[in-house]
Amino acid sequence: MKWCENDLHPDHPCSLAQLVFLTQYCNSISTCILTLISDEEQGYDLDLFCIPKHYAADLERVYIPHGLIMDRTERLARDIMKDMGGHHIVALCVLKGGYKFFADLLDYIKALNRNSDRSIPMTVDFIRLKSYQNDQSTGDIKVIGGDDLSTLTGKNVLIVEDIIDTGKTMKTLLELLKQYNPKMVKVFSLTSTFPPLVVGFEVPDKFVVGYALDYNEYFRDLNHICVISETGKEKYKA
Repeated sequence: MKWCENDLHPDHPCSLAQLVFLTQYCNSISTCILTLISDEEQGYDLDLFCIPKHYAADLERVYIPHGLIMDRTERLARDIMKDMGGHHIVALCVLKGGYKFFADLLDYIKALNRNSDRSIPMTVDFIRLKSYQNDQSTGDIKVIGGDDLSTLTGKNVLIVEDIIDTGKTMKTLLELLKQYNPKMVKVFSLTSTFPPLVVGFEVPDKFVVGYALDYNEYFRDLNHICVISETGKEKYKA
């Protein structure tokens, strides 16, 4: 069984928030592939995109347009098939923020299954990890849901997450899954603060929302990944 707990240490400093589409290879992580968005980068003007009017005053800029998200997700699906495609995959979605990334990622994997000579069986399950209020981690991690996790024994497990911030939440999940002796576990996350990782995009220290990333359950209905404004934080504060 291959694990990556050392790469998810809960005491890792979180001074830089990275917006990424990452592939964390649990058995060996030797490269860090990314597109760096510098601190000076302003993103894109909201007027260039279709933004719901009820959020118009609550966002600063668009950082990752939806089309770019989809293109990167398609490439990650190819990587999954290459690295995990030799054995039954159980795709485990971490709700709620991971659902959109999860759905799009699985759509691309299913397309590859249909249109290539190599295909693999894949089943799905869902679990929820709760640790945030407003823009801060509460430190109190709750694991909710999931069917009989004993079905993970001997399987390749693909965890799909929206964000890995302090690492405590993911460490809790990995410790839980370890009890069931899966063959392999790999973590794909939309956003993260943990180098070294195979990443898609790294952005400055901003609180981002959209593409199912939320702020107290708001902004999940945005197609693009955006930076929330101080006005938005105050308006939707719990």
